[in-house]
Amino acid sequence: MVVNYSKWDALELSDDSDIEVHPNVDKRSFIRAKQNQIHQQRFERRHQIETLKYERIINDGLLQRIDRLLASLRDHTQQAKAPGQNPDEFMMQALMDTADDGPDDEPPKPPAGVHTQNPEPRYSVMMASLVDQVKKDAGDKPQDWFQTYVKGVEGHQTKVRNLQAELLQKLAGLEQEEGKKITSDSIHTGFSVSSVSKEKEKPNSNSKAKSKAVEVLNPAALKRDGLTRMDSAGQSSGAEADVDEPVKSASKSIADDDDEEHIEPTELGKAFAKIKLGDYKKCLQFISEHHEVVAERETDGLLVEAFNAQMDGKSDYARTCVHQALLLQYCRSLGRDGVGLFFKRITTSGHQAQKVFQDDVNSTYARIRTRCAELAKEKASNPKTTETEQIQLHAVDPNTSIHINIPSVSPTEDIEIKAREIFETFPPGLQRALESGELDRVNEVLGKMSVEEAEEVVEKLGEGGMLSVEEGVIDGTTEEGREKLKGLEEKARAEKLAAEAGGEDGGAEEIEVADVDD
Repeated sequence: MVVNYSKWDALELSDDSDIEVHPNVDKRSFIRAKQNQIHQQRFERRHQIETLKYERIINDGLLQRIDRLLASLRDHTQQAKAPGQNPDEFMMQALMDTADDGPDDEPPKPPAGVHTQNPEPRYSVMMASLVDQVKKDAGDKPQDWFQTYVKGVEGHQTKVRNLQAELLQKLAGLEQEEGKKITSDSIHTGFSVSSVSKEKEKPNSNSKAKSKAVEVLNPAALKRDGLTRMDSAGQSSGAEADVDEPVKSASKSIADDDDEEHIEPTELGKAFAKIKLGDYKKCLQFISEHHEVVAERETDGLLVEAFNAQMDGKSDYARTCVHQALLLQYCRSLGRDGVGLFFKRITTSGHQAQKVFQDDVNSTYARIRTRCAELAKEKASNPKTTETEQIQLHAVDPNTSIHINIPSVSPTEDIEIKAREIFETFPPGLQRALESGELDRVNEVLGKMSVEEAEEVVEKLGEGGMLSVEEGVIDGTTEEGREKLKGLEEKARAEKLAAEAGGEDGGAEEIEVADVDD
């Protein structure tokens, strides 16, 4: 391979170590003098280049004003030939017509170090000097003063143009000489481009929650609002009752939140779904500007949006969401390099890719429409009821009442100790309700429990002797309990009628455990 070293010939070295000098001449002094000479020549050459460029700018402005003066003179030819016309007044009027006012009359400012001794005069002064020179060359009384003046102005015009050509030639030579050598000043960066298209990572809102998640024994108690659920005495009953309910752990709850966030349509996905169906040019532009829209979560979110829209009866919007979701899915599977090719194929009439994509959209929308119709049919045939079962304590006989007996804090007998142990196993809300001695507050706490839990609490109340009840407690939730309850009610009514007739008052105190549909 032949290497061309000719480009190194343009290097201008002032301290070449291979230079040979006369033995009587100090080599270092010679190199230093050579270096100063090169720098001085380079400075003078660049100064001449700047000066010539500035002079050409000044001459261009002067030529424009000379051209306007000649045009004005030619336009007033008939007026100049009129008898009695004063040549001086005519030239003065023509000069005033072509003069500039304000900043346009000032020549541009010279570069640093150019024409510092003699600054350029204004253009109006230059034109006045030119007209005076023309008058001087024409003499006192020329035969045809108008034509003489016109030819004089044209002569100056030619001189300025020739000067411009000479300056251009000198400028070209100096620039060529300047470009022959490679110096440190001519080194520059040709191009430097760095472009990294990277998607911005969105901060995960759950990261902070995960770091602070603490698993407690009863997470439900932390989630309940004690200010909104109060019992009749102003104390919170639901939160302090500590009803054991199946609650997800902290880690599982956060994972479920991630899943729900994953399938929710984002604002970016909704904006993409609002693009008119079939406007693939706008879709491609949107994807190019927002690369993150092709994420899997956006596809799932739009499918969820389509399902909800179909349930609400918005079939057109549902089909659009399905179309846009599958469009993002195809773009994600093809990669960034295949997005443009995919849009080109689906927009080509009769292409196989267009048919495959449309069939996929139709089949997906058909499945969503069918499923929504089935759910609507099931909802219409099996309406859900909002009634819930509760356990409540009621006395069968209206003339009797239920008394609540709280075990002593410092029990002495074995029965009282056992009753106190049972009482302390109750939730704090239930303990306060029992300590108040009000049956309504106890029923309020029982109503917030499930039926099984409430039955267990009533059974423990009976074991601890905290309710003045007979041995048999009637459970109104069973068929046998309902029959016994009906018999007791009939018996109570008969005893009440007998008492009103003068019979003997009596009857044991009875309690009904009723199953109430709330």
